[in-house]
Amino acid sequence: MAAEDWCAWLRLTATPGIGPVHARRLLGALGSPESIFSAPFGALASCVGERLAEALLTPTQALADLQGATADWLGADHDRHCIPLGDPRYPAALLQAEDPPLILYVQGQVAALQAPRMLAMVGSRNPTPQGLENARAFARSLGQAGVCVVSGLALGIDGAAHEGALASSGQTIAVVGTGLDRVYPKRHLHLAHRIAQHGALLSEFPIGTPPLAPHFPQRNRIIAGLTQGTLVVEAALKSGSLITADQALHMGREVFAIPGSIHAPQSRGCHALIRQGAKLVESVQDVLEDLRWRPGDQLSMLEPAEIDTAEPALLKALGFDPCSLDRLQARTGMDTATLQAKLLELELSGDVNRLPGGQFQRCVTA
Repeated sequence: MAAEDWCAWLRLTATPGIGPVHARRLLGALGSPESIFSAPFGALASCVGERLAEALLTPTQALADLQGATADWLGADHDRHCIPLGDPRYPAALLQAEDPPLILYVQGQVAALQAPRMLAMVGSRNPTPQGLENARAFARSLGQAGVCVVSGLALGIDGAAHEGALASSGQTIAVVGTGLDRVYPKRHLHLAHRIAQHGALLSEFPIGTPPLAPHFPQRNRIIAGLTQGTLVVEAALKSGSLITADQALHMGREVFAIPGSIHAPQSRGCHALIRQGAKLVESVQDVLEDLRWRPGDQLSMLEPAEIDTAEPALLKALGFDPCSLDRLQARTGMDTATLQAKLLELELSGDVNRLPGGQFQRCVTA
């Protein structure tokens, strides 16, 4: 896109007082941003009033600084893009949202925005070990089936979903709540770089935008809007993940939820979604079949593994919910030293996770 084109879009979206409603009204009446800024004062005032018309015709130093910062960001890498509404690269699925962003900032493989199969994966920032394992395993299998995994780069389930997709050599898109010159949280800096190499980072927020709390629920509508469905891995009853699921339902997209322990607060949001009609998911195949996505020969890789009937007695006694050492002793009759030694063996083999508060939980992959 030529500099004068994105500069006009940036000027429209960055003019103080011109929000999405006013911008769409102007575009509907006058056409392109270039037409808006060449229109006479009266034409602008008839759309948005005299005060905002004056603001549109009076560029500020802040706007000039933003345009300069955006030009520097774009010029630093050929894989950085500004994609306004109407650009052929703009994701078609997002146009079905009630308020699609007027401009998208993209870093990475812009073609990822047109992936034919996209699934959102969202969940708790403070997941259980089993939740993290589920997120990685589901995303890895989805990637193997040719599905682009979309999430929000947050700590916890989001990060695990991106990592799982990357492990499959599949595509993943991170929709963030900051400008793309920043990475939040900072500990995901390396992950963000990997996503940009094998997928895309996406934001509606201008360059230089810091991580502000209202931006994260706002970006969730993009996660829901890009995708054909949303899979909630773990979520508390009041969480951003449930906001994303609600937005997906509002857009007519499918919502899936993985059930969990009745004792885990991180499972209650998923259980509430299932009671409200979300589809209960036990394997990736459940998602693929519901969306009628056929991975062909790869389907066999997605089938849930059978549990070995010769599993250790301790695993049978542990079950699938978190369990304390005292309770395990009561179930098995083992002395403390023997029980701790066997639990350590199972931890090292990846079969058991040690949880805070002296609890243990069996690991199961998707």
